Parts: sequence; structure tokens; C-alpha cells
Amino acid sequence: MKLKKKERQEKLKEMIEETPFITDEELAKTFDVSIQTIRLDRLELSIPELRERIKHVANNNWNETLKALPIDEVIGEVVNLELDNLAISILDIKEEHVFSRNMIARGHHLFAQANSLAVAVINDELALTANAEIYFTRPVKAGERVIAKASVVGHDKKRTVVEVKSYVNSEVVFEGKFHMYRTTERKS
Repeated sequence: MKLKKKERQEKLKEMIEETPFITDEELAKTFDVSIQTIRLDRLELSIPELRERIKHVANNNWNETLKALPIDEVIGEVVNLELDNLAISILDIKEEHVFSRNMIARGHHLFAQANSLAVAVINDELALTANAEIYFTRPVKAGERVIAKASVVGHDKKRTVVEVKSYVNSEVVFEGKFHMYRTTERKS
């Protein structure tokens, strides 16, 4: 049963407040309406599009927190960050990220998302990738959304080990273990 416009808009507002990174497409499926209807509802409710919601959350939450690089140098949109613990970013694969003949994402974009997230999670003024072990587990195509999750899994005085897994939906498409050099010694 379809909801009336007012009820739908109330539930839409609640859903976006609870899950700010939900897409218009996902909302359209949830409410069994067109994407255009969702966009019009958002407009009437003065709710910005997904990209603007992500930027707003990222700028408000992490501009002061990030130490090793500015937020605008992280590839993808940072949606969660706990220094020296975990970080999450989202990268929508667009035409400029793919090979024109097969629409498969160039590997350096997936690597850049993971590597910049590994740098961002480090609680230091300078963090550099000393070495990395990476694995691409399946091709990523134009139109897919890549969610990268970085976790600090170990450290010694001058190095931190960060594991990054990138997903499309719930499927792992990239895995990496980054050994990060940091300029200040970490106390154990």
C-alpha cells in the first residue's frame, strides 16, 4: 500500500535523518515511487541531495580532526573517522574513473581511495605509505558505489598497519594491507 504524500515525506525525512547516506534510488524502491518523486519530496522538505549531505557531514565532523592530509585530498567522501582506529569513505564510480571500451574502473582509483583513507586514519601530522600488499578481487564498473573501510590492526613505534577492504554492496572488490610510516613515535 502506497503512503499518502504527507506520510511519505515524514517517513522520508526520518529515514534520511537516520541514514544520511541513503540514495534517492534506494528511497524510491523503499517507498515504491519514482526517483523524480523522491527528488521533489526532498526539494519540498529542503533536504539536499546525497553528495551535499555527505560533504556537510564530512566538513562538519572531520576538517578539524584529520591530521595527515586535508579532507579534500582524501579520494572519496569520508563518512566516518576515528583516528588510529577506523575510517570509511564512499566513491561513486563515474565515467571518468573507467576505461572507455569496457566501463571497468581503473585500478589506480580504487587504490587511491584505499591509500588516502589509510593515510587519513593516522593520528599524526605526516603519514606515508612505506609499502602495501593489495588485491583486486573483482572488476568494478561505472555506476557502482565503492565503500572503503580502513582499520588500524597493528603498530610499533614508527609504523602503523592499516587494513582496507572496499565493497560494492556487500561484496569485497579490493583488499589492502598498508604499512604506514608516521613521523612521531607512538607510545604503546
